[in-house]
Amino acid sequence: MLWSLAWLAPLSLLMSDLSRTWAWPLAIVVAALGVFEAVRHRARRPCTLVIPIGHGQPTCDGLPMLALKIEWRGPLAFLHWRDPHGRTKRLAFWPDTLPSASRRELRLAAMRIEPARLATSMAG
Repeated sequence: MLWSLAWLAPLSLLMSDLSRTWAWPLAIVVAALGVFEAVRHRARRPCTLVIPIGHGQPTCDGLPMLALKIEWRGPLAFLHWRDPHGRTKRLAFWPDTLPSASRRELRLAAMRIEPARLATSMAG
């Protein structure tokens, strides 16, 4: 998908009303950046997410995921957390990158960690 965007972005610049003196240099820059991002994304290794049942600490590649939030926008899943150094980390899962079985597993895991964040209540 990134490869197609890397080649369609320059074409859209060339087809726009932008003057040719600006369109060609910008198209070359956009194509180079698109190819760079596609290569960089392909070189990234996949991370291993573990979201345990109960009060266990969720981890990403063995590092704790502090203040983990999972948001759903239709079929898209967004994870936000902080690493042990306080840096914000994010992951986005599109339907083509996360199979339906894994998406369902992530939804179930999100339901398990949500009650742990709420204040404890006692029956009266």
